[in-house]
Amino acid sequence: MPITPPSSPVTSPSPEQPSLIVYPCAFPIKVMGVKVDGLVHAISHIALQFDPQFDAATIELRESKGGKYLGVTITVNATSREQLDEIYRTLSTHPMVKVVL
Repeated sequence: MPITPPSSPVTSPSPEQPSLIVYPCAFPIKVMGVKVDGLVHAISHIALQFDPQFDAATIELRESKGGKYLGVTITVNATSREQLDEIYRTLSTHPMVKVVL
């Protein structure tokens, strides 16, 4: 039986590689943080900085099983890889945010 080599690890595309995303597009981003007052507002505020047409009514919330954490899914109008990189960077560095996917 032939041995199949392990698949290569997934890496983010380098600037020279073409993006697999076709811009512009609706792009969901999942953000998780401790469930505290102001978390959803802070995430919405950041989304609006990068997507002026962001609609807060489209936000999806999901509480953790124990109720300590809140998952917030925002959908932004992605116009470029640079824009998405900046959104992720800004969300990731916010003190209320624990994880951005």
